[in-house]
Amino acid sequence: MALFHLEIATPEQRIVAADVLAVTLPVAEGEIQILAGHIPLLTRLTGGAVEITMPDGTQEFLALGEGFARITPTHVAVLSEDAVHARDVDEIEVEEARRKAEARLNEKLSAEEHAAVSATLAHAAAQLRIKRRQQGGR
Repeated sequence: MALFHLEIATPEQRIVAADVLAVTLPVAEGEIQILAGHIPLLTRLTGGAVEITMPDGTQEFLALGEGFARITPTHVAVLSEDAVHARDVDEIEVEEARRKAEARLNEKLSAEEHAAVSATLAHAAAQLRIKRRQQGGR
């Protein structure tokens, strides 16, 4: 199977730079899987789970914030507001952040505050989901 180059970056750092077999990215309609030879595409990404299939068949998981992906037949570039590897997720810390965000949603919030808290909640849920996938669960 053919490889393509994947780069995932945040404004602060490059998270991934590797040749891979496949990557699954979160989009508004659900998920899209990219393989080598994909048609050129520029798409908005929603926060969620990213699954990367490495050349040896192993999988890596990341939680991604909102962002954009530029896809060509040989390269995928992702720029996201936040990205974290499953191996770097502290479940206790993320679970606490999720609980705090859920509690805040019960408060009277402006539309802007509600959107920010909802984004925090979605990112926490994505981190927990990828951590569990990495540990063998779904």
